[in-house]
Amino acid sequence: MIDAVLLTSPRISTFDDQTYLTNASSFFFARDERLFLVTSRHVMVDEPSGHHPSRIEIELHNDPENLADSIAFSIPLFRDGKSLWRQGEDTAGDIDVAVIEIDRAALPENIVYRAFGPEHLSDPQEHVEIGSSILVVGFPLGFHDTLHHMPVVRHAVVASSFGFRFQGMGYFLTDARTHRGTSGAPVVMRNTADSASELPWKLLGVHSARLDVGTRDLVLDEALGLNCAWYADILMTLTEG
Repeated sequence: MIDAVLLTSPRISTFDDQTYLTNASSFFFARDERLFLVTSRHVMVDEPSGHHPSRIEIELHNDPENLADSIAFSIPLFRDGKSLWRQGEDTAGDIDVAVIEIDRAALPENIVYRAFGPEHLSDPQEHVEIGSSILVVGFPLGFHDTLHHMPVVRHAVVASSFGFRFQGMGYFLTDARTHRGTSGAPVVMRNTADSASELPWKLLGVHSARLDVGTRDLVLDEALGLNCAWYADILMTLTEG
């Protein structure tokens, strides 16, 4: 009864040792026999705001018969003073995407989850029509189904030409109402050509942040309601080797 896409996206909490800092969104990505957690790079570290967590926790379902059961699974961000996550960059600078590998052997035996894989990635050269309906799966302001520990989705549309680097950056625009806590959420589109699949969704991007105009009059002008989503094909670079 649960749409599989909701099982791809655990809620992240960031901590400095035992001190809670923030919450965010994330999703699983599997490649070969390896499992990764994907989120925004600024969830792992954000120098402008002084955000320096030492670990993250994700909420996992550990009982296939009862999705109301969950456990917190802690993932350290550093070992011997070196960061354990990988972050992306290209000719335009840093990419706001980060991945960290999860030790499958450390996971609970009966964990219930789904993971995107290379087969779900949408090639930026693939035609995705402007205005196409897409979803952002995450935890806006931490809001979620607290009984079943599930994310919620926000409807969005593709707001810039998919495949083009908006203003030379490695992202495209979405038009959606988003909030803090959605950083790191998968941006997906239903794959109607593969409806029989266990996870019939295309992974287009990773939601990063809302965009605004510096000259906007905060009294007279509404916020743009536009967001940047980094192209998900960066995951092939971040998960290789």
